[in-house]
Amino acid sequence: MGTVRDVLADLMAIWRSGGTAGVGTVVRTFSSAPRPPGASMVVAPDGTVSGSVSGGCVEGAVYELATEVIGTAVPVLQRYGVSDGDAFAVGLTCGGIIDVFVEPISQATFPELGVVADDIAAHRPAAVATVIAHPVADWIGRRLIVRRDEVQGSLGSARADAAADNVLPYVPRIAGT
Repeated sequence: MGTVRDVLADLMAIWRSGGTAGVGTVVRTFSSAPRPPGASMVVAPDGTVSGSVSGGCVEGAVYELATEVIGTAVPVLQRYGVSDGDAFAVGLTCGGIIDVFVEPISQATFPELGVVADDIAAHRPAAVATVIAHPVADWIGRRLIVRRDEVQGSLGSARADAAADNVLPYVPRIAGT
C-alpha cells in the first residue's frame, strides 16, 4: 500500500473538509530503494498517517517534513539514502536512495484535485505533472492537469506546459482540446 491511488480516499477526506495534508511522494529512486517512484504517504492535520514511502525506513523523517510543510505551505524535495551521513539517523538502513517530494495539499493549493479524483473513480484517463525542482522557488509545486476534455493549470511557461503535455501518459483527447 502507498501509491497515490491507495491514499486518495484519505487525502480526499482532508481536502473536502477544508484541511491541509502533507503528502510525500517518491519521485526518484537509486540502487536498491525500498519503494518505487509513486509510493505516497499522507499526513493529516491531526497527525494520522496513511500510506508509505519506504516501507518504514524513513517514514519518521518524512512525517516530520510533511508536518512542517503543512505549517509553512512550502513544498520540499528531499533525498534520503545510505550515501548520506544521516542515513542511519533517519532510518534508511534498508539500503538505496530515494527522492521524496513533500507538498501541502488543500483546496487552495490543488483546487483541481476533486475533478481528478472523480476521473480516477470513474476510470477516466487523467494525468498530473508537478514541478518538483526549479531555480525559481515560486515554480515549485505548480501543476498541469491533462484530462480528456481540457488542460488546466500551468507549470510556469507555455513551453514547459507543451513539453509536459507531450510526455505525460497517454490521455485520449477530445478533438479541439
